[in-house]
Amino acid sequence: MKHIRGLFSLALSAVLWCYSNAEQQEFMLLAGPLTTDLEDDLGASVFDCRSVVPLQSREYFQHLQSRGVNHFKVPLSWSHVLPTGDPNQPHEDTVACYKTLVKQLTESGIKPLLVLHRSTVPECYRSRYGGWENPLLVQMFDQYVGFAFDTFKDLVDTFITFSHLHELHDEELRNALQAHANIYKLYHHKFKGNIRIHLSLGIRADDVASIYQLGSKNMVYMDFISVHMPYNCKLQSLAKKLQALQTASGQLSILMYELIIKDCDEYENNFQPLISVLGVLQNKDLHIRGCDITYLFGNLDKEQILKSVQNEDEKSVSSYQKVWEKFKTQSEAERDQFLNGSFPAGFQWSVSSESFKVEGGWSEHGKGESIWDRFSHEGHVFGNQTADLACDSYHKVDYDVYLLRGMQSPNYQFSISWARIFPNGRMESLVEKGAWYYDNMINKLLQSGIEPTVTLYHWDLPQALQEQGGWTKETIPKNPASSQDSIAAERYLNFMLGWFAHPIFVNGDYSAVLKDKINNKNTLCGKELARLPVFTEAEMKRIQGTADFFGLNHYSTRLISEVLSSCDPGLNNVGDFQVDVDPTWPNTSSDHIHSVPWGLRRLLNYISVEYTSIRKVPIYITGNGMPTEYSGDVFDDTQRVDFLKAYINEAMKAVQIDEVNVQRFTVQSLMDGFEGPQGYSQRFGLLYVNFEDPDRPRTPKSSAYYYSKLIERNGFSETPAQIYSNEMESSRLPALQPSKVPSTSKVVWEKFSPQTKFERQLYHYGSFPEDFHWGVSSSAYQIEGGWNADGKGASVWDTFTHKPGSIPNNDNGDVACDSYNKIDEDLYMLKALKIKNYRFSISWSRIFPNGYKSSLNQKAVDYYNRLIDGLVANNIQPMVTLYNWDLPQALQDINGWENPTMINIFSEYCDYCYATFGDRVKFWITLNEPHTTAWSGNGLGLIPPNIKHPGDAPYRVAHNLLKAHAKAYHTYDDKYRATQKGLVSISLNAEWVEPQDVTIHREVDAADRALQFQLGWFAHPIFKNGDYPDAMKWQVSNKSELQGSKDSRLPTFTDDDKAYIQGTADVFCINTYTTKVVRHATISLSPASYQKDQDVIKEEADGAADTAVKEQKAVAWGLRRLLNWIKEEYGDPEVYITENGVSTSTRVTTDDTDRVFFLKTYINEALKAHNLDGVRLKGYVASPLMDSFEWLNGYNVGYGLHYVDFKHPSRPRTPKRSAHLYFDIMRNNGFPMPEEERITYGHFQDGFVWSTATAAYQIEGAWRADGKGLSIWDKFAHTPLKISKDENGDIACDSYKKIDEDVNNLKMLKVNHYRFSISWPRILPDGTNSQINEAGLNYYHRLVDALLAANIKPQATLYHWDLPQALQDVGGWENETVVSRFRDYADVVFNSLGDKVQFWITINEPYNVAMIGHGYGTAAPGISFRPGTAPYIVAHNLLKAHAEAWHLYDEKYRAKQRGIVGITINSDWAEPRNPYKQEDADAAIRVIQFQIGWFAHPVFNGDYSDLMKNRIRERSLAAGLPKSRLPEFTPEEITRIKGTHDYFGFNHYTTVMAYNVDYKDLQHYDADRGAGTVTDRTWLDSGSFWLKVTPPGFRKILNFIKKEYGDPPIYITENGVSERGPMNLNDVHRIHYYENYINQALKAYLLDGVDIRGYAAWSLMDNLEWATGFDEKFGLFYVNRSDPNLTRIPKKSVWRYATLVNCNGFVNPTEGPHACEVLEPEDGNTGTTTPPPPVGGLSVNFLGLDVPGPDAEVALNALFSLTIIGAVAVVLLVFGLVKAAKKAKRPKGEDISLERQF
Repeated sequence: MKHIRGLFSLALSAVLWCYSNAEQQEFMLLAGPLTTDLEDDLGASVFDCRSVVPLQSREYFQHLQSRGVNHFKVPLSWSHVLPTGDPNQPHEDTVACYKTLVKQLTESGIKPLLVLHRSTVPECYRSRYGGWENPLLVQMFDQYVGFAFDTFKDLVDTFITFSHLHELHDEELRNALQAHANIYKLYHHKFKGNIRIHLSLGIRADDVASIYQLGSKNMVYMDFISVHMPYNCKLQSLAKKLQALQTASGQLSILMYELIIKDCDEYENNFQPLISVLGVLQNKDLHIRGCDITYLFGNLDKEQILKSVQNEDEKSVSSYQKVWEKFKTQSEAERDQFLNGSFPAGFQWSVSSESFKVEGGWSEHGKGESIWDRFSHEGHVFGNQTADLACDSYHKVDYDVYLLRGMQSPNYQFSISWARIFPNGRMESLVEKGAWYYDNMINKLLQSGIEPTVTLYHWDLPQALQEQGGWTKETIPKNPASSQDSIAAERYLNFMLGWFAHPIFVNGDYSAVLKDKINNKNTLCGKELARLPVFTEAEMKRIQGTADFFGLNHYSTRLISEVLSSCDPGLNNVGDFQVDVDPTWPNTSSDHIHSVPWGLRRLLNYISVEYTSIRKVPIYITGNGMPTEYSGDVFDDTQRVDFLKAYINEAMKAVQIDEVNVQRFTVQSLMDGFEGPQGYSQRFGLLYVNFEDPDRPRTPKSSAYYYSKLIERNGFSETPAQIYSNEMESSRLPALQPSKVPSTSKVVWEKFSPQTKFERQLYHYGSFPEDFHWGVSSSAYQIEGGWNADGKGASVWDTFTHKPGSIPNNDNGDVACDSYNKIDEDLYMLKALKIKNYRFSISWSRIFPNGYKSSLNQKAVDYYNRLIDGLVANNIQPMVTLYNWDLPQALQDINGWENPTMINIFSEYCDYCYATFGDRVKFWITLNEPHTTAWSGNGLGLIPPNIKHPGDAPYRVAHNLLKAHAKAYHTYDDKYRATQKGLVSISLNAEWVEPQDVTIHREVDAADRALQFQLGWFAHPIFKNGDYPDAMKWQVSNKSELQGSKDSRLPTFTDDDKAYIQGTADVFCINTYTTKVVRHATISLSPASYQKDQDVIKEEADGAADTAVKEQKAVAWGLRRLLNWIKEEYGDPEVYITENGVSTSTRVTTDDTDRVFFLKTYINEALKAHNLDGVRLKGYVASPLMDSFEWLNGYNVGYGLHYVDFKHPSRPRTPKRSAHLYFDIMRNNGFPMPEEERITYGHFQDGFVWSTATAAYQIEGAWRADGKGLSIWDKFAHTPLKISKDENGDIACDSYKKIDEDVNNLKMLKVNHYRFSISWPRILPDGTNSQINEAGLNYYHRLVDALLAANIKPQATLYHWDLPQALQDVGGWENETVVSRFRDYADVVFNSLGDKVQFWITINEPYNVAMIGHGYGTAAPGISFRPGTAPYIVAHNLLKAHAEAWHLYDEKYRAKQRGIVGITINSDWAEPRNPYKQEDADAAIRVIQFQIGWFAHPVFNGDYSDLMKNRIRERSLAAGLPKSRLPEFTPEEITRIKGTHDYFGFNHYTTVMAYNVDYKDLQHYDADRGAGTVTDRTWLDSGSFWLKVTPPGFRKILNFIKKEYGDPPIYITENGVSERGPMNLNDVHRIHYYENYINQALKAYLLDGVDIRGYAAWSLMDNLEWATGFDEKFGLFYVNRSDPNLTRIPKKSVWRYATLVNCNGFVNPTEGPHACEVLEPEDGNTGTTTPPPPVGGLSVNFLGLDVPGPDAEVALNALFSLTIIGAVAVVLLVFGLVKAAKKAKRPKGEDISLERQF
């Protein structure tokens, strides 16, 4: 009765209240939700429409209405309404059920309050999409709500979107609020004026204020506030609580959605809550929308509960109180006062990363799935991002270590991916490549002096283990004056920090605070909210003290207040604390992190008192940092700089002031990474990572430079630079005789020009001396910027570039790289490179703005002092260029270098620099490339000062430059050398020049002249005799005289000048970039010109590779020759290469493959010069350090090792791949022999099959003999323009008639097998078995019999590309009937020859048949117009044909003939073009799978690979095709094809480098493969453009076959190398090829366990190489095609291959000669019966040169004729001399000799 009376009273009160507030909404007396048993029991199950509506529901609703209820809660089930999440696929029965329920309510006079969702994501969605942090779920929820509104809008006008919002936190809460806001705005707009809909959220009363703090607009998107209202009869005033809520919500009306009654048992009749509610309703100041009656009249007869909770700790004064007392009186000024100073010596600095955030490579090399892989793949991450690639650190160890070096971080903290090492979490699943990755990283760190700190577990548990981890944060009390809040704060620390710290650092057990609180809370609430496991005594002993340091991750601070009486699970509720932040604390992009640095100091003090004081272990701060958003200026992260500065300073206060033992500070994170649910939207890194670039370039931010500076200073105090003594020894160079004409240095051409391409290209492995000087360079105008900053004067380049149109895009150096303001940034790069020397130039006009000392600019001096101090502090030797083309404009105004007064002015400038910087600078370069200044600036007028007087100005300017240099040298020599002990030189520039024909003296003269005019112009006076070279004086004098001038345009030096200039360089400095070929030409006399004076024409050299600057093609081999020329010409001086580099286009940013090739080849040529030729090379400078203003090209090209983004105001610098390569070269001090290239000695297994191979069409000839039918190659070769030089196989090598000769040659090779192919149309002329050509079969019987007689076993290939033309006429391999035709053909051959042949190959290289013949069309049958389908159809039929032939043999012949049958598949190996790039690694895999896998996968594994099927299908469908262009095998075909092998037949020649290519919508094989290929320039060429000599790839692909295809027995059925051009029987390149490739096969067998059973060299003899005709020669035997007998002649490689065969591998040469070695017969008797070749077929030695025989014959006749002519000429000459002697003699010139000297 008391409930009924209460309800009646409440209803009456509500009616009265409504009456007095008529303008308000109808008061809601709220009941529900409906339970399955229609009871009011609060614990009953809520009805969710999974069954029909209860039968008594209508009566129940009518009963409630009679008691005054007018609204009822109806919670919908999102997942039941929309099981798939798709509003177009609702569960109709569930929707109908809810409609029935709503209609019953309305018919009963009760309005439904429709609850759209409770809070968390339904499990069925969560398993697929994750939680609310996934934006996709917000979108799905919007769609669901739209469906609900449309379904129920006519029945319901009040909705709650989320009824229990307090069950969500952090990102989930924000996204849910956003979803609600979206819905509110959309549907209020949608139904405006039509249907009035009221929306609200279910919020816990205590959370209203925090929801408001998340965003005040959250309250705007509610029509009323719906709250879960707790009411405690003892503690709370309901009216006061509601008043506070109303204020916090902005005066919204309040619906008490759920009224929770507590502690009301002792009040009479339990009516106290009812009385309080009625009192509230009568309060007109409160806008109450309605009230829930469920708890109000629920069961209040619970047992008495505990009245109080005991204190958690018995300590009289806790650790927390001690710390709080210490700091509570601090004022803000005291708290935030900055402490200048340093950390103690030995303080450790570190930076960190985490495996799943940076590594990528999520499935590489067998890595297992981690929980983060699963989490991101299920769509739980922002933007559906994943960590699959992340920063690609799995491929970029060198990149990361490089940037750590630049930062000078002595420690790197990283985590190991458990799933990468143990994919299933257990040791038995160990992946060695995963372990190797970390081993390699640790080694690289240690090599760079960086100590690794390894985190074994950082959240990325193997998915198989299904576990999770946690995190910690520091706290302060919300209300310092409240002792309860202080206790709550300490409780929070015990729950968060002490949970793990107390057992480890105190007593092996959880703290009493933690244990007591959990126990008391469970008792208080009458249920188990939390369970804390109990450690045994043994466990406690084992846990206690298990840490050598206290590792602390700390990011932010929290405000803690005490909140009592919640009996919900969760740390906050169990601990009775509430976590808040001060809204005044600075925000970051994460809601969890606010910048509160002073909290760190207090936390460190607390840890010191509470934990580390017991065991005296140090504290390591193992993580501290903050995130920024991925927006705005991503490089200038001043907020992070301020954050780190403040936090690190607080750590220093803890160390210096509080004496806390903090020994390490770690910044989180090294680079931007995958930040869990936030994906890449939040950035923690010191390095910016561009996640939109597949190369994932890393660029230091401002914070990286700042942190590097802190590390360098060990804190915040300035430290003076340490001056290193770096004295350089020097001695005055001796005077040398002037160069002859041509110079004796022509021996360089005599030595190197006759080199073969093989000799020129052969890579040299070795090292430079330990004291070799490695460097990088820059120049002032190109990088500094600050063109008018701090008093700098204008230079000629400032004037020039400010004139519109001078430079592309009107670029200039006003800002350039902004190095004037970025010393730290530049030092970072240099430190990362660990460079020994940095060559930079001083801006004359910056130090002396008007060019004179009187205008000294001290700020400029300060700039260079800071730079030099930074260099020497990092043990980098400055190489300072005093003049690099940027003359002060004020000096140009007095005619610049044409004015002789410049000599003294320059000396004054140099003198000041020596005096100011010389205590630290020990390497001075006076002038950079004076040739450029003289010719380009004052002759061509291309560069400043833009003077176009080509005939005389260059010579005058050069004259003054030489004198100015000499004076600067003597100034140093006289005044500073004794004390400073440095070097002085001049940097000259030259391109190597190669004579067009070294056998023609005039061309050698021209090459020598070109070098003397360029290099000798300046080098000859300095390094030889103080004067210009005679070749130059002769030319200019003669030209001047021919032009009508009495005097030479080339000025003369006095004897004093010569003496003063000679020897003014301590070392020879050379800048060089390219090579040219030179030929003599008579150039016109007018107008006069330095260039025309030379009488030469320069052309591009052989093998020149294009660059972005067309005049500077990459020709590496010229460098070695240039260095040799300097050695020979200038008395073997010490040489420094002071500039060498290559340009790339602006499209190339960080992935600069061409520069990698350039450095590998050019530096190797320098190494050859040093190691092989004895050149005294002392240093190499790669140019430049970074992209910069490239003179006339502006910013259109880049030369740098670092990419600079000139479009960004910060000019961020990012290391290119070439920077990492250059570091490796320097670290190795050259190119040590890679282990994979070293020869292994050993032998193949007994019974190893040694063979050599040929193919029918290539050697047989007899194309119409004895009834042979036409093949597709017969037709193709007889079609014009298909074969080089219109060759064909009509005769080929005539092997059809030369069985005996060929077998004799095989015997010479010592092989035990011979691989040949059978011509299908020779046996079956029309391709069918309707007519068998017995003559054709008889040929093969005779061949096989001859082989067997010679104890050589046959290896027969059924199909080597020569399909009968008759079959091609009906579709060939595109017609499926060819499968049965091939089976019939095989049947004929097996039946006829099978008793003699036990080794069968069905089809040779099906890839080439399909792709080359039917895709590219460059081989028979020449089809190229269906590249998207024809190759796949052909391949499909080839595979089925092979399978049928195999099954035929297996079923019909194997038992009797006992042979083996297989298919021979060809494939290159593919390396990623950039091994540091996942995209290229993926491309390499595709290249291999689309070549070898195309055919091997179906045969060995069944069906095409998933990679191939998926890519072709996806691309086909994307192009609008109805199905994949790749045909599908039926299940029966898959079964029939799989396993059709007795071995793996493999042809291999070369390796390629693969990279990703997007072909857009093109539909063909290459587009499907999605990859392009290139080759490394260091790889040796062959006679075939596609074949580069790359032996290590052979071993790798053999291992691939073993792993991918089940370790089958492998027979290498082709391998060899080609040549072009005149025949040289000494084929060293082929010997090199076979030795190295076969050795790689031996390694695969001996070291890797690959089951290699045989090897066949391609080819026995030179033959018709398909479309290239006879141009390319692969043979061990030369076939003399000029001899009608087509004689076979052994090349040198025959004997080497025979030795390998006879020795069954490689014998160790250190063990002396071995009996198995096969030596070339000394008498030339090779055992062959063929006659020797005619002279015309071979090269012969003629006058010391190898020339073709016919050419030698012509030359001999010519020489005879010349002898006769010469004899007549001598007679005439004698007559002339006698006559001339009678005339007066002409006087000689004083300064130059006009005689040609030879």
